[in-house]
Amino acid sequence: MQEGTKAPAFTLKDKDGRDVSLSDFAGQKVVLYFYPKDNTPGCTRQACAFAAAYDGFKAKNVVVIGVSRDSVASHEKFAQKYNLPFILLSDPELSAIQAYGVWQEKKLYGKVSMGVVRTTFIIDENGVIEKVMPKVKPDTNAAEVLAML
Repeated sequence: MQEGTKAPAFTLKDKDGRDVSLSDFAGQKVVLYFYPKDNTPGCTRQACAFAAAYDGFKAKNVVVIGVSRDSVASHEKFAQKYNLPFILLSDPELSAIQAYGVWQEKKLYGKVSMGVVRTTFIIDENGVIEKVMPKVKPDTNAAEVLAML
């Protein structure tokens, strides 16, 4: 995905099992971040950083959405455990994950596998990708995004 292109549309289930579509937020900026897995150290730090910065996003009328392959039930537990105030979407079929190009080959300890590469997109009020942030750092991603907005 490139800056200046239309963000791919999607409809996925949130932690409560409700359908959420990107088009639901037309007219608002959206921070869409893809992460590998609920309750892993990096993903937990990233989610907690977005939670800590959430009032800043809300003040700017910006919607924050996290997406991973985890189930609706996993997202519900993750959100409750860490008191996450933003939307978490479940994408077990990889529909949005692949549409946004974040399902990639990863190397860990010399082993190659496919997985979600931690990536954040800022989508403008018209559904156009304003900024692509590949391979973001979990601890600083939320603050960097907020500073850009």
